[in-house]
Amino acid sequence: MEFWFDEFHTPDVKHSIRIKEHLFTTRSEFQRIDIFDTSEFGKVLTLDGNVMLTERDEFIYDEMITHVPMAVHPDIRDILVIGAGDGGVVKELIRYDTVEHIDLVEMDPEVLNACRKFLPNNANGVDDRRVRVYFENGLKFIRRCENKYDLIIVDSTDPFGPSEGLFTREFYGNCYNALKSDGIMVNQQGSPFYAQDAEAMKRSHMRIVNCFPISRVYQAHIPTYAAGYWLFGFASKKYHPIDDLDSARWNSLRLQTKYYTTRLHKGAFYLPAFLERMLEEVE
Repeated sequence: MEFWFDEFHTPDVKHSIRIKEHLFTTRSEFQRIDIFDTSEFGKVLTLDGNVMLTERDEFIYDEMITHVPMAVHPDIRDILVIGAGDGGVVKELIRYDTVEHIDLVEMDPEVLNACRKFLPNNANGVDDRRVRVYFENGLKFIRRCENKYDLIIVDSTDPFGPSEGLFTREFYGNCYNALKSDGIMVNQQGSPFYAQDAEAMKRSHMRIVNCFPISRVYQAHIPTYAAGYWLFGFASKKYHPIDDLDSARWNSLRLQTKYYTTRLHKGAFYLPAFLERMLEEVE
């Protein structure tokens, strides 16, 4: 008998992955957590039936949400990561020797516990001496912060359910206050392809534009995410994501990556016509 995991991207579209073994399942205080083993994508983490990461393509998401701001800002030392309980974002950040302190705020401790057991290549990075983990609501945490971080990475789930508060104007305003005078915020913006996702993306972008003097959207292609096409937001008090990119500095670090390059960095901000028009509607 064959077993398949199905994720509905819309009521009329679903993505299916053949399952070798259902390794783990639990229902935490906040959500259902499952980890599957698959032939094509390796281990797969899902939350409430939605794919969060796979071993096969997680590097695309984690590299693009971390290395883009790290290549722009010349001196990132203090970082806040909201979400990212799987540890993938932290895994990339701790590769930088100049980073001194990372606060990781994850709402659900069961996500990190599951990933420690089944996805240790991601999760073990949180044990770095520079990382401090807080299990609490990101919106409440950020309210207490002011002029503290050089970079904030918002690696939340989609803007429905437990993470809805991380897509509000209040939250983005609090992120602005929590950043230093030249700080950067990067967040996942979802997919612009299907109608419901596109509307959520536009709402989020509009709220960020109203909070930050510099706000841009960039793209990556992630096979297991909706339509295989994903967006990130880059918001800054000072730095432009292309004009202030320091390719020579970043390349001198000689970090081995599988997706990100400084050439790709520039191209990721050049968007297709339909998306440009969509963003212009709300800017």
